[in-house]
Amino acid sequence: MSDEKALNSSHLEDSSCLSAKFEDESRQCFELIGAWSDREQIEFIKQCLGKSSLDQLSHIYAHLLSLLRRDFVSLCSERSLLHIAEEILLHLDAQSLCNAELVCKQWQAAIVENGLWRKLIEREVRNVLLWKSLFKKRGWMKYIRCDIEERKTHHFYKIFYRQVLREIELINDNWATGRYKLKKIQCQNNAQRGVYCLQYDDEKIVSGLRDNTIKIWDPIQLECVKTLAGHTGSVLCLQYNDEVIISGSSDATVRIWDIATGELLNTLVHHTEAVLHLHLNKNVLVICSKDRSITVWNINSPTSISLRRALVGHRAAVNVVEFDSTYIVSGSGDRTIKVWSTSTCDFLRTLSGHRRGIACLQYRDKLIVSGGSDNTIRLWDVETGDCLRILEGHEDLVRCLRFDGERIISGAYDGKIKVWNLKMALDGSSSTDGLCVTTLMEHTARVFRVQFDDFQIVSSSHDDTILIWDFSDCSSLYNR
Repeated sequence: MSDEKALNSSHLEDSSCLSAKFEDESRQCFELIGAWSDREQIEFIKQCLGKSSLDQLSHIYAHLLSLLRRDFVSLCSERSLLHIAEEILLHLDAQSLCNAELVCKQWQAAIVENGLWRKLIEREVRNVLLWKSLFKKRGWMKYIRCDIEERKTHHFYKIFYRQVLREIELINDNWATGRYKLKKIQCQNNAQRGVYCLQYDDEKIVSGLRDNTIKIWDPIQLECVKTLAGHTGSVLCLQYNDEVIISGSSDATVRIWDIATGELLNTLVHHTEAVLHLHLNKNVLVICSKDRSITVWNINSPTSISLRRALVGHRAAVNVVEFDSTYIVSGSGDRTIKVWSTSTCDFLRTLSGHRRGIACLQYRDKLIVSGGSDNTIRLWDVETGDCLRILEGHEDLVRCLRFDGERIISGAYDGKIKVWNLKMALDGSSSTDGLCVTTLMEHTARVFRVQFDDFQIVSSSHDDTILIWDFSDCSSLYNR
């Protein structure tokens, strides 16, 4: 840059160098421009900018930045509108909140005084299921659902947020590497060995056994706390809610039990062969049987249950059925999955692809995942009937499976439980490498049933055990 140009540049930054003539003419110019419309003013400025040098544009750009930049937190604070700044800052993620604390003392004070780290944690617990589940499991709800005087310090919540993230990362790593703590319930059924079905929650595990009974177990003490007897054949399937346990048996009946007392409330006698699976959703019960049929029942009360419709179409035993408000989905030994309308019970379509009979499936959110005697797991679109992916790895019949938004858990007659990456499986461009995350081998016989949540798998087997695989152990974080 020449000395003359540098001198001119410095003059641009010093308004005292402006002449009186400029002051007078610029005032006249502003009066003239002020009479124009917004669009005309913008067009004039564009033309002026188009005739400006790069050096001039650089100074104008710097000036525009200072005009456009606003410290809204400090402005709100000065005008007693800090609640508005809080609402804006509440939309920040954790890293942005960290950065915001470093802007200036006013920003840091706004974040501290409004408890924004605690509120960020509350937002995560409210919106992210894994956060909510972890807080309930660890007993951490007391830190966010408490009176003002019981709340911890700003520093505590900031450090606590990082601790929660580390625990979630470690739990996910436990799943990925097959690192778990194992608890075993030995059912001790003597000659009639086998636990065919189960369901669990934090207080109990309800299981259906080959010895014709339903046993309820304490998951902490690993002891049987109640036995329900009444079936005259193996208990092959069950489901419970807050009021009742509903069980299906090889004796061809479905029985309804009071979950609190264990009293037998009702017995449904309709199917002519073993009841293989059932699904309860609100006041509708769907049952499938070895007799090749499916029945749909309306439940007014445990003692008032009426048959709505029988669905016939499969050419072999119907091994599994699930439904929601739109579709009933059934899997059969005839190698097909059939889809029916929940509201009308009309048949809609058949999904074909398994080379042998279908032993299990789960259906939700338009996705069907099925397992069969061909040792494969298949993913289907319930609306189009398209097969989205085939998962191979089991060495025998895939007897049971469940999935959530992250994983598929499958159990097979090879005695193994496999954990699969569901998101990768649904990505048509992903390779088969890495689809199976880990393989768990603790059962010594066929795996009959798996259930799981964010932290554990509960499985049952022909080896007469119920295993609890706990992936939530984070003690390594605190033992370093």
